[in-house]
Amino acid sequence: MATLLYNSHPSLRPSRALSAMLADMLRDPQVPVAQPTPAFTPAADILETAEGFELNLALPGVKKEAINIEFLDGQLVISGERPNPAAAAKEAAATATEAHSTDESKPAVVPADAPAAPKFRRVETNYGTFTRSFRLPETVNVKAISAELTDGILRVLLPFDTEKVTKQHIEIR
Repeated sequence: MATLLYNSHPSLRPSRALSAMLADMLRDPQVPVAQPTPAFTPAADILETAEGFELNLALPGVKKEAINIEFLDGQLVISGERPNPAAAAKEAAATATEAHSTDESKPAVVPADAPAAPKFRRVETNYGTFTRSFRLPETVNVKAISAELTDGILRVLLPFDTEKVTKQHIEIR
């Protein structure tokens, strides 16, 4: 007589275990979102060199004019806005409508050649306003801070103040 054994442990059944493992790996870890958030926090890297600190902020798609950098009460405050494409398209359509309607007595008509505003199907990019604050040590020369925006990376150079004394050895007489 033959003995039948049933294995109820999925980890011991190689084909189903592999299928379950592949399904878990291929499952999307990010929850799809249909609308962009109104604010975000850009990623920042801070490096220390012999000349001072270097601050790199990832701001892809943000124009130089949309960024504001200020030094307030010992803190470097970087703020700005990255508009989402749907809002930009709506503004462009509104501008096109205003340009085509010269007579105020007639209702505004959207021209047929005006592009329609895109609809978000999935949002993984951050849009909206942003603000980052960094407390600066007293060793930074605030008057010599410089910034440049290249390829979506805001690079802020914070040089050390060579005139301030940060460390001094005092000899005993």
